[in-house]
Amino acid sequence: MSEKLMEGNGKAFLVLLLPISFLIIFLVSTWKALLVLILLALGFNLWQQYRWQKWCQQVNPIFHQLIRENQGQITPMDLAIKGSFSGSVAKRYLDSKAAEFGASLRNSEEGGEVYYFITASILGNILDSSEPVKKLPAQPVTKTARSLLEPPPQQPVKEETEPELVTPATHTEAQRSLEQQLVFGSLIQSELAKRLNVYSSTVYKRRNDPEFPEWSRSKDPDGIAWTFSEKNKEFFPLEEEGKN
Repeated sequence: MSEKLMEGNGKAFLVLLLPISFLIIFLVSTWKALLVLILLALGFNLWQQYRWQKWCQQVNPIFHQLIRENQGQITPMDLAIKGSFSGSVAKRYLDSKAAEFGASLRNSEEGGEVYYFITASILGNILDSSEPVKKLPAQPVTKTARSLLEPPPQQPVKEETEPELVTPATHTEAQRSLEQQLVFGSLIQSELAKRLNVYSSTVYKRRNDPEFPEWSRSKDPDGIAWTFSEKNKEFFPLEEEGKN
């Protein structure tokens, strides 16, 4: 039994030894050709990386321009249209930039992917929206504010007291909250963002848009359209401007 076992182990060893020997002979006879192929593959890979870096340097100005115009938000479609190249190349470029600058990837309302790069101006807007409401500079008191500051006229005392009827809150009472906010006739960015129930950065991005009044009207709980004043850096209701 031991001789048969040794004979079987010897045959198994020969079966393994033959392929190994053929592989060694193949490597010895073709190592030069294999080395050339490996060097060619490495050289081609380095050449591809060099071409990609040179191409990225040409696209960087377009990328920086879109980041400034869109407040840090950019999609592969935006970059592809601006640079006139394919969407797959634009996505590869944005993926490399997102890894370089630590950008976040978000899903837009339309279902696409949006790359969000945090810049110094955007970070400042976020910090401004998180700070307490700053004191407003002194401005002329509007008619609405003057009516709020004046004491109500005294009512003549009736001889017979009658029970007062408690009426439910009406739209006029709801409007008083807006009038109290508009003591100086305007709202700052963080106040308007809270009223419209949006982010402060969203108001900042849309404030110079010609369609901003209609957009703010659709978001405002009282259906009021707002406009931005570049001079005062504040937001005014269009109805108030018409009155003044």
